[in-house]
Amino acid sequence: MTKNPNSLHSFHIPVMGLAYTIDSPIRVAHYGISSVISIADDELIEKMNAFYHQKFNLPYQEISQKVSDYRAKRITSYLNLVDKIVKDKFENFKNELVESKEAVENYIAMLPNKSEIKKGLQSFIDEGFHWKENIKNYVEKHISTGAIDVNIMTKLDKDNFENNEQLPVIFNDAHAALRGFANSTVNSSLVLSAGMNPRLYSYFENFDAFFPDENNHLKKKITLKVSDFRSAMIQGNFLAKKGLWVSEYRIESGLNCGGHAFATEGLLLGPIMEEFKQKKEQLVQSAHELMVKALEQKGKLIPEQPLDLKITVQGGVGTAEEHEFLLDYYQVDSVGWGTPFLLVPEATSVDQVTRKLLINAKEDDLYLSHISPLGVPFNTLRGTTNEIIKQKRIQESKAGSSCPKKFLALSKDAQGKGICTASKKYQDGKLEELEANKNNLSIEIFERAKQSITEKSCLCVGLANASYLENNIKIKGQDQGVVICPGPNMAYFDQEVSLSKMVQHIYGNTSVLRNTNRPHFFIKELKMYIDYLKNDIQTIGNEINNAKTKKLESFKTNLLEGIAYYQNLFASVPNFESIKKDVISQFEQYKNELESIEIPKLETV
Repeated sequence: MTKNPNSLHSFHIPVMGLAYTIDSPIRVAHYGISSVISIADDELIEKMNAFYHQKFNLPYQEISQKVSDYRAKRITSYLNLVDKIVKDKFENFKNELVESKEAVENYIAMLPNKSEIKKGLQSFIDEGFHWKENIKNYVEKHISTGAIDVNIMTKLDKDNFENNEQLPVIFNDAHAALRGFANSTVNSSLVLSAGMNPRLYSYFENFDAFFPDENNHLKKKITLKVSDFRSAMIQGNFLAKKGLWVSEYRIESGLNCGGHAFATEGLLLGPIMEEFKQKKEQLVQSAHELMVKALEQKGKLIPEQPLDLKITVQGGVGTAEEHEFLLDYYQVDSVGWGTPFLLVPEATSVDQVTRKLLINAKEDDLYLSHISPLGVPFNTLRGTTNEIIKQKRIQESKAGSSCPKKFLALSKDAQGKGICTASKKYQDGKLEELEANKNNLSIEIFERAKQSITEKSCLCVGLANASYLENNIKIKGQDQGVVICPGPNMAYFDQEVSLSKMVQHIYGNTSVLRNTNRPHFFIKELKMYIDYLKNDIQTIGNEINNAKTKKLESFKTNLLEGIAYYQNLFASVPNFESIKKDVISQFEQYKNELESIEIPKLETV
């Protein structure tokens, strides 16, 4: 059961790419479903701002790049518009519930089975038709919108220049995005992902909305996406020392997720969740004590009790049974469902060609690639239009992107300016260096080095294009096609479905899975980590040293401990009865496979 029976939903839609959830709150928030908008690409945001102003017949004022602080202002303007549209749609939806029995029945079908609100609404249906005034009061009191949360990747904080002069830090990309959210009317959470950025974290102190008011309420909240408990404690305490409270820790599988994959040191999702379950109070108390001291020093209002802290989880969940298990056993507040919603046109922004590709994707079509300019493994789908266009350019000796947006221009050129490893300028330079050294390299090493340079994709454009295509917005500049980054879970979802049906699938009232060979999500993650370890060993080759050996041994040990944890867990919990025997057998098989993997050691003479 959900921890709070009065909460509308026990799942959320995480951020996906730049475009895929860019307008998800407009699509789903009036149903009480929370989702996350990426605020990395202010150009896409400005285009969507214009699109929705026109769609809802609202006066639109363009914010061009000539406007001072245009990036932050574009983000504020779009979020204010989303906030207004969501509120208007919610009022219309509430009126619809009061006027239409069918609307109430359709809504009831989308709510969790154990929800008190679902039971309350059902009682009005059961009582007959003399209910308008009563149901109106009930709806006003109990139903609310889903959150309009936003995401910033902390690493995407490049310096910006004007007339060749570097602007102050507050005009860096992530800083400007934070300011754009802080100045908006949206009262929700800012989800920080991709690790700690102390300079950015310190910038939160400039905005009162992130500090508690006289009612111990936070107008704007901080959510940290983390991969383990230690990271949560370090980052949470860092912010607490500034008087800032982390309202939610969003734990994500290191590998069994979409987008960039930040692999842990062999720590699996189950043991990580267990640590959060056992030590949540430690997390709360530690941060509360540090926050109180900081607020005293700042002369700000001090909450007597620790503020609310949610633990949520996401990564590869695909059945109602897995969903319920995470809620029940680990006592999480919500479970993230991302990848499956890429097949729900009512919820996400995906062009038809790419959605068809997703529907037909099998396990082998979904893989961890090195196409991201960030240098972090990136979940990728074979056969995208971006891949086809990129390969054609490589064959024509025209590798690289024109790099119009430069959000990932995080490397430095000879002049100290930001440059992206997917750009033509960067790749031309590296290919020239490689060609000059060609005679000293074997053909195999030369070709591998060439591929390493040219495989980088322009994510800034590729991850935004789906929204332009879906909404018939003109795409300017060099053709990049579409990049999409679903999690491996996509292999098991093979049909376009309605929002209602997907939500009913999450709550176990129907199933959209036609593939019966889907592995349990703990098993899937374990297999990915074993493959990751094997690949690491193969990649290191002859470049082994004591530090690398130690790291690989630790990785293997953590995986073995994770398997032992799962074996004990499945032997003791009543869940997954229909597949338990198979799952336990698979854990044993993977344990044997893992034990047979030899960690290379430095040979001593």
